[in-house]
Amino acid sequence: MDNLILALGWAGLYGPMALGAIGSIIGCALAGQAACGALLETETGHGRYVGIAAMPSSQTIYGIVVMFSLNRTVTLDNAPGLFAIGILAGLALLFSAVRQGQCCASAINVSKIKPEIFGMSIAPAAIVEGFAVFAFIFALVISAGIPA
Repeated sequence: MDNLILALGWAGLYGPMALGAIGSIIGCALAGQAACGALLETETGHGRYVGIAAMPSSQTIYGIVVMFSLNRTVTLDNAPGLFAIGILAGLALLFSAVRQGQCCASAINVSKIKPEIFGMSIAPAAIVEGFAVFAFIFALVISAGIPA
């Protein structure tokens, strides 16, 4: 049983980065596919389509920082805390990256028809990013209380 607890602690260390990266992969792929479609249908604005498709990549960066803040020797005393914070933060980053990718894809699709609303159309993606920042910040704050 002790080995399982230690293994879960290690999973909690790597979880934020891995789950954030999985979400970023999915989110960037969703938005990237919309960007590719928009490239075929429009004559201008290609740079902004590609740029907005990269927005969900920030969750991987947040996951890396959380991983470093959790990094310590895994013991039976701290493994449950590492697991809980790491996995829950990682899941929040995963879901926010996927949903942000969907928001970005929608923004790309609408702005290829009405380019003048591009700025407003990315607002939902920015709101979703805000929730990823909340998960990121609170994981950093709570991780300070886990014993080294």
